[in-house]
This record gives sequence, structure tokens and C-alpha cells, in this order.
Amino acid sequence: MKAFNGYEDAKKAAQYTGSEKLPKGAYVCKIKNVQFQEGQNGNSDIINVLFDVVEGEYKDFFKQQYDNNTSEDKKWKGRTSIFVPKDDGSEKDGWTKNAFAKWTDSFEKSNAGYTWDWDENKWKGKKIGLVFREEGNVIEGKEVVYTAVAFPVDAQLVRDGKAPEAKFKARNGYTGTQQQTNTNATTSTDGFMDIPADIDEELPFN
Repeated sequence: MKAFNGYEDAKKAAQYTGSEKLPKGAYVCKIKNVQFQEGQNGNSDIINVLFDVVEGEYKDFFKQQYDNNTSEDKKWKGRTSIFVPKDDGSEKDGWTKNAFAKWTDSFEKSNAGYTWDWDENKWKGKKIGLVFREEGNVIEGKEVVYTAVAFPVDAQLVRDGKAPEAKFKARNGYTGTQQQTNTNATTSTDGFMDIPADIDEELPFN
């Protein structure tokens, strides 16, 4: 039999069985790209960030996941979004300010000599500790469980094994009674929104 073109790519596609789930816990991560997104229809502005694990057993987790996915519409799954306070004096805005300050404080503590100066683009290339939790959700009528960023911490707390844990969270009527499917879904988290070895090239927000 004569070998046909594209066999190796087809073989990789056949072997790909979906996204492995990053276990819940705390990880030292590095920011790969940053994008400011203006809010629409009165919604808050958002800072989208792409990241990858850069220390420990799961180093380069999202890069390997991305490289192993041969789908044409594949996305970088190491991502989260940070709501920007509206500064409107509301109770919700006060909570958003506290959550935002948690990010800037974690960046400062994780990167010696760095001070937040209202330029989010300087986060690119910096390390930060990220705590992941499991979340149960209902997506397209199916109950699924995935891991998502819960909150940031000082990277040194992760290295020292002292990072706090994040509790399981149920969303959209999730009950845990139906069969669960592990996936890296793009869904919202408390104050943050999940939206995809160092990588030198610019990562897209696809």
C-alpha cells in the first residue's frame, strides 16, 4: 500500500481524546499574554490573561494540551479574565475592587521589585500563584465538572505549600446527581471569567 499524504496529522487527530483536566490545587504560573477588553452594554471592562504552569509536576500543562490538540479551532485553555471596577460606589463595585486588588497584590508579591502602575500589559512575562478549584455546571443540558481559577496568591505560598484551598462550587443548578464529564470549559468564576517551557511568540486570544 502506498503511503498517503497527511497520515501523521490524521494519526495525531485520531489519538487525541480531549482535554485533560488540570487537578485542583495551587500552581506557579507565568502570564503569556494580556488583553484589555472594553465592556459592552454597561458591563464592566475586562482584562483577559493567558498563562501556563511554569513550575512543578504540571509545568507547561497548557502548552502540551494545546500542541496535542489538532483541531482547527483549538484554543489555549490556560486563561482567565479579571473584571475592572466601574468605580460607581456600588456594593458590587466594592467587591470587584477587592478582587482586583488581590490580583495586583499577588503580582507584586510574586515578582521582586514590581509595583502595580496601572499598566496591565506589564503583567506579561510575570509569575503569579493561581489557585484552581473544581466547579460543577450544567452545559448544553449535561452536568460537567471542570477546574477553574478561583483566585490568585503569592507564588511563594505555592512553593512553600501554604496556599489556601478553594472550595467546590456548584453553578446553574448543578446537583452532582448526573454523570459528570471532566472538561476545561470556558465559564465564569467568582470575579473572574475562564475564557488557552516559555512561549516567546504572541499568543492569540481566540
